[in-house]
Amino acid sequence: MKINIVTIFPEFFAGPLSLSIPDKAREAGSVTYNVVDLRDYTHDRHRTVDDYPYGGGAGMVMKPGPFFECVEALGAKAPIVLLSPRGKVFSHADAERFAALDELTLLCGHYKDVDQRVADHLATEEISIGDFVLSGGEPAALCIVDAVVRLLPGAMSDHDSARGDSFYGRGISAPSYTRPPEFRGHLVPDVLLSGHHAEIEKWRKLEGERLTREREEGAPPS
Repeated sequence: MKINIVTIFPEFFAGPLSLSIPDKAREAGSVTYNVVDLRDYTHDRHRTVDDYPYGGGAGMVMKPGPFFECVEALGAKAPIVLLSPRGKVFSHADAERFAALDELTLLCGHYKDVDQRVADHLATEEISIGDFVLSGGEPAALCIVDAVVRLLPGAMSDHDSARGDSFYGRGISAPSYTRPPEFRGHLVPDVLLSGHHAEIEKWRKLEGERLTREREEGAPPS
C-alpha cells in the first residue's frame, strides 16, 4: 500500500511514522509513506499557500491551486481524502476499507479553512476524526494512518490482538487487566483468574455489550 500525505509540515510526520506499528508495517513491506510538501507546488518566492477569504472575516484560507497541482503531479487515484471538520466521522469500517486498497491520499488543511473547491472538485471524500477543531489536518492524518496500517500484514506480531479491539466486528471491547491481581485494594474480577475460558469469554462478551450500550445511551461508563 502507498499512502500519500500532503501537508505544509512534512517534518510533523518524521517521528511518528518511524515508530511502533507504522514503522513495523513499513519494514514488513506492507506500506510506503510519501509525505509531500504542499509548498513545493507554489509559484512565488514566499511559497504562499494561503490567502484572505472572499467576503471578509478572520483567518486565512488555503488556496486551491497547490492542492490540485500536487495531486495531479502525484497521479493519485481515489480515495483522495480531505481532513475536514465538515467530513463524516472516521470509523473502523473506514480503516478496513482503506486497508484493502493499494493507495490512499490524505490532504491536510491548516489555517482557518481550505478553499471549498478542493472538497468539491478534487477530494473524493471528506473525513473528520470527531466534533472538535484541530490546528491542522496533520494529527487527524496520523490517526487515520495508524488505524489503517495496523490492519496490514506484518504490522502486528499478533493479529489476534487487533481482532479483540473495540469496533473490530463489534462494539466496545471488554476491559483488560494484568498483574498484579490486587493493586492498592483494587481487584481483578475473579472470573479472569478462574482459568475457565468459556466463562471468561462470556464475561468479555457481556462487558463489551454493556459498555457499548452505555456509550450509545450517552451514559458515563460505570
